Amino acid sequence: VSVSEKATDFYYKKNLNIPLAVVMGAEDVGISTDLLRISNELVKIPMLGKIESLNVSVATAIILYEVVKQRIKK
Repeated sequence: VSVSEKATDFYYKKNLNIPLAVVMGAEDVGISTDLLRISNELVKIPMLGKIESLNVSVATAIILYEVVKQRIKK
């Protein structure tokens, strides 16, 4: 699962209760085109207002929290 602002689906709408690797991009350049192309899923974090992106550590925490939340529910 790659987390990118280029995705069309939000992270919480995807099943993350599967074996997976989470790919996060660098704060300045994002995820490489090659990695985006081979990713099984692309997800994004919803943003409000004029914020375009989050610090990568904050974005990672949001995604990993959702992974844990989905795994606890099952």
